[in-house]
Amino acid sequence: MIGAIAGDIIGSVYEWRPIKTRDFPLFDPGCRFTDDTVLTVAVADAILTGRSYQESMREMGRKYPDAGYGGSFIQWLFSDNPQPYNSWGNGSAMRVSPVGFAFNTEEKVLTEAEKSAEITHNHPEGIKGAQATALSIFLARTGHKKEVIRSEIIQRFGYDLDRTADNIRPAYSFDISCQGTVPEAIISFLDSDSYEDAIRNAVSLGGDSDTLACITGGIAEAFYNGVPEKIAVKARKILTPELLRITDDFYLQYIPGNSCY
Repeated sequence: MIGAIAGDIIGSVYEWRPIKTRDFPLFDPGCRFTDDTVLTVAVADAILTGRSYQESMREMGRKYPDAGYGGSFIQWLFSDNPQPYNSWGNGSAMRVSPVGFAFNTEEKVLTEAEKSAEITHNHPEGIKGAQATALSIFLARTGHKKEVIRSEIIQRFGYDLDRTADNIRPAYSFDISCQGTVPEAIISFLDSDSYEDAIRNAVSLGGDSDTLACITGGIAEAFYNGVPEKIAVKARKILTPELLRITDDFYLQYIPGNSCY
């Protein structure tokens, strides 16, 4: 989970000024957490407390109204009668990483990923993106090799994962859809040899950088058994006490052998 949060923070400064290089400072002075982090923590809070994803997300989202939400989500967040709005945006995938860490069967992971998505992103592509991300994390943390992860995601979801970051980078541009973000984020992980390498791949594609790196970071953390301490420590310093407390509580409950420092 801290892997997703750190990815969001690292990619935050490149969301509106995308880059096409892997050579960049991991923590620019302007780095901050965005809606990706707020809603990831909200999903973790729902799992910890047993509250609905909707209740937790609306409560947490309202506490951080300037985190950078999309227009449709803001309307949902402050609505008196919130309803799903058939979104296929990548927001369902960027917030789902706690599901991949918390649940212990593929069926449960897929079911909970759908539940976390459908309160807003009930379009088939929105649900698919959340499920593919959560399942990638589950497979990574349960010891599956990259080729097994690649094959399973291709078979279940039909994503084209037979590409590399170098193949994608030249023509890729800003894309907020699940179908234009999740495969590229998974490839950024598959085409890496470490957590940091995966994040550099994701940001260097030049797209929706914070979300790409958030999705990639969750999978990379699961596969590489954690996040380098220097990265985790810097990311933690940027979080508010509340966000940090929930993150720590989640690790104590669901990832006790993998400290996020």
